[in-house]
Amino acid sequence: MSLTQIRPAPPAPEQRSASISKSKLWWHRFDTKAVPYLLIAPFFVLFAIFGLFPLIYNAVVSLRHWRLDDPKKTGWAGFENYTKVFADDVFWNALGNTFGIFILSTVPQLVLALIIANLLNHKLRFTTFWRVAVLLPYVTPVAASTLLFAMFFQRDSGMANWFLSMVGFGQEEPLNWRAEKWSSWIAIATMVNWKWIGYNALLYLSAMQAIPKDVYEAAAVDGAGPQRQLWQITVPMIQPVLIFTVVLSTIGGLQLFNEPMLFDENPALASGGSDGQWQTIAQLIYQVGWRNGNLGSAAAMSWILFLIILVVAGINALLTKRLGGGR
Repeated sequence: MSLTQIRPAPPAPEQRSASISKSKLWWHRFDTKAVPYLLIAPFFVLFAIFGLFPLIYNAVVSLRHWRLDDPKKTGWAGFENYTKVFADDVFWNALGNTFGIFILSTVPQLVLALIIANLLNHKLRFTTFWRVAVLLPYVTPVAASTLLFAMFFQRDSGMANWFLSMVGFGQEEPLNWRAEKWSSWIAIATMVNWKWIGYNALLYLSAMQAIPKDVYEAAAVDGAGPQRQLWQITVPMIQPVLIFTVVLSTIGGLQLFNEPMLFDENPALASGGSDGQWQTIAQLIYQVGWRNGNLGSAAAMSWILFLIILVVAGINALLTKRLGGGR
């Protein structure tokens, strides 16, 4: 018997097409169901390593005695660190400073950003120039801008007091911006506002550009003026971006560290002034953890701040949604 006689017969065309269709079907299912998870898997892996693990580890540290200046003092502490933090007047002072600076920076920042974005949304000469100009403060390094503002708010040689003297304030005695809570809060809030107004304005502008022009034309026919169009048309239609900026500003405002740190004439102490006039919680965490060596209490403050940010961000997002006409 020859080899050609024992060679198996080739598969029928119907069988070949069936196997090809099964292979295509399997690849299609793999492409639609498995590939998306593979593409986003690196993010979750990195988040687990650099986000979730430090968060959990920090929670464990907050429940233990851990002092760099006394390595022998170790072991389980339970909620002792949290109890000491809540009984500490310095913590409540830092919390008040944090919320004071947060309100003075966040509210004017977002309102001014909305107004600037609305102006840039109209036809202006040199539109590109103005849009790039409002972004310049954001791209300026925070250390450089903060040091510049620290000089701007100097008591004897600062330009802030020079401007005030031109309108009749502080001619006899220059204002010491670092001496009082209210003045230091205003100075630091000014730094934050200068940094972030342009960034938020461009976010609002990009959302406004997506609103159909027909909506404004119909509103103008009905007699709606520019202000009414802004608050009754623009604001409700860019609500998702508004919520995003409110949450982002809440997180950044309650974690404020660089501006108050560099505003101090002796930043290494992280004391926020001679009497803690502008010391924020982030500064206090640094001071307690790395200057005083009490990592357990610093970790407890970090978790308290984390929970405060979650609550305040949720409340702000809900209020923004309600004010914007959402449900």
